[in-house]
Amino acid sequence: MLAVDGLSFEYRRGAEELFDGLSYEFRTGAMTAVTGPSGRGKSTLLYVLGLMLTPTRGRVLLDGEPVSQRSDRRRSRVRAEQIGFVFQDAALDASRKVLDSVIEPALYGGSGVAQAKRRARVLMERMGVGTRADHRPGEVSGGQAQRLAVCRALVTDPAVVLADEPTGNLDRANAAEVLNALSAATSGSRTVVIATHDPFVLEHADEVLAL
Repeated sequence: MLAVDGLSFEYRRGAEELFDGLSYEFRTGAMTAVTGPSGRGKSTLLYVLGLMLTPTRGRVLLDGEPVSQRSDRRRSRVRAEQIGFVFQDAALDASRKVLDSVIEPALYGGSGVAQAKRRARVLMERMGVGTRADHRPGEVSGGQAQRLAVCRALVTDPAVVLADEPTGNLDRANAAEVLNALSAATSGSRTVVIATHDPFVLEHADEVLAL
């Protein structure tokens, strides 16, 4: 279970305060879209949920445990083991095969290379990009790159997946493929949170949080 309790954030003292004491529980097994006007903090909320930013006030809770006030080292461990990230531009390393980019979070989390590759190949086959494992990012389409980014987010089998405008650079057909992949990722006990301004994403979401 992922939740925030009394959450507020300022980038610097005296700056505009975001979230206004937000309390919200992101439903397990659901895809929640975070929406709102530009400047309301959609992406910032993902960085707070992902423990890359610390709340000015309030807490981030994971399985009932307040994780946002832990030490940098312990927050890093939670990120490595329990949180997966999908970014707007896929962020695949152009100098390496896409399989190497997909397994990177698993290696950071302590998995062996062989185990990480087995897990990655299963995910890539499931997402319809298995034949692209040995290609470079420049040799795959935008839609394929984002599906690979979803595989990378899932390779550690995290409890939470955070996606920041994952369809922002895609046409409708490819956006639907990525959203279907993220929706499928909610099976079991996983929570998916997407920051977006795209009405198409909202149509596919199970729940919507408007900031």
